[in-house]
Amino acid sequence: MAHAYILVVDDEPDIRRLLKEILEDEGYEVATAENASGARQLRRARRPDLILLDIWMPDVDGITLLKEWSEEETLHVPVIMMSGHGTVETAVEATRLGAFDYIEKPLSLAKLLLAVQHALESYNLLRENRGLRKQFQPITEPVGRSTVMTRLRERARRIAQHDTPVLIKGEPGCGKGVFARFIHQCSLRRDGPFIDVGVASLLGDNPAAELFGSEEGDMIHYGLLEQANGGSLFLDDIADMDPIVQARLLGSLENGTFQRTGGSVSVTVNVRIITATRHSLEQRIQNKTLRSDLYYLLNVAPLDVPPLREHGEDVPDLLNYYLDYFVSQDKLPYRTFTTAALNRLRQYGWPGNVRELKNLVQRLLISGSVDRIELDEVESALGSHRDITLPAQATETPLPFDLPLREAREQFERQYFETLLRRHEGSVNKVAQHAGVERTHLYRKLRLLGIDPRELKGN
Repeated sequence: MAHAYILVVDDEPDIRRLLKEILEDEGYEVATAENASGARQLRRARRPDLILLDIWMPDVDGITLLKEWSEEETLHVPVIMMSGHGTVETAVEATRLGAFDYIEKPLSLAKLLLAVQHALESYNLLRENRGLRKQFQPITEPVGRSTVMTRLRERARRIAQHDTPVLIKGEPGCGKGVFARFIHQCSLRRDGPFIDVGVASLLGDNPAAELFGSEEGDMIHYGLLEQANGGSLFLDDIADMDPIVQARLLGSLENGTFQRTGGSVSVTVNVRIITATRHSLEQRIQNKTLRSDLYYLLNVAPLDVPPLREHGEDVPDLLNYYLDYFVSQDKLPYRTFTTAALNRLRQYGWPGNVRELKNLVQRLLISGSVDRIELDEVESALGSHRDITLPAQATETPLPFDLPLREAREQFERQYFETLLRRHEGSVNKVAQHAGVERTHLYRKLRLLGIDPRELKGN
């Protein structure tokens, strides 16, 4: 696991030297710059996890530099401002531009170290919460007490201890993403980021820029590889990757470096790659849509996740898990299954695997009005599953007239795009055509709203 990398920008040599010594003693990696020009160069060469930025500098002041960075797509990293001549107006302006904290000089080292720790912890928590919202239901450990699942969890734990690429195979909805996160949480990278991306979302106008980042003048967009630095990058479904991006990914993994789109500086990252697929990759290789050399590089530690029908004895545990989840998180009324209903679900073939089970539990809790879930209600839910295009809660959500405009618009957009994705079986291309928006713009919008099209296939 890589230690947090901190960039210190200050024109006073004694302060730079002191901060570097103190922070390195605390276990951080530290780089220093004496002015804005040096800061730009170091930030271009490697994405920092935190920046300590002096306000008064000879070439460009810290507020101007912070504004320059804040005008990029996202600031990406927390910034702590430092100043010995600051005013309330300066502190307010720094906060408005996205600074995490503001510390006055002369520096209190105890206060500074506390601010650094707080900034890193808060940013990691924010990043993880965003990732969990995309997952819809985060399972910290794959559920099930069957022999199949017990052995699979143990294999995943062993794989996690070796910092090698992992390829997870399995049918749609069987829990490949859950095992990817589980491997990350069991590894030495557990405190680093876990970045989850559907490879289909990299099929826009410039898919390489999403993965490797881009540069345009002084503007830098950090790609997914840099965002995952020190942690794990989960690519699902690797079979959908553009051939040009495949070649660049192969080169970056073999050499340990890459260049951002439009850039000329070689970037080094420390990332574990976890990939997943529902396809036969051997067939894709024969069809010339997947590079064989990339496949062999990624398939160092394979993990096959079985469909739910092969470990039906885990159905009761999964049902109870999702019952508890929807009751605690969505405040739905608690209900229990009768013995007949439970036996029916244990014998059911679950073509949609765990994802189908999860959706069924949610539907039964929403639609039911009594404490017990009877067999006839289960039969009805199973029989009508394929005909459902709108979930019950979508038709009952009132218009958000009591919210501010921005929040109301975001709530409407989320409901609007989730509905269209369900109707079009998770196809972003069809939704873009239906909504009359450019596909690349739609991918960005879905990420901002925390919507994962994969979770809405077949709902």
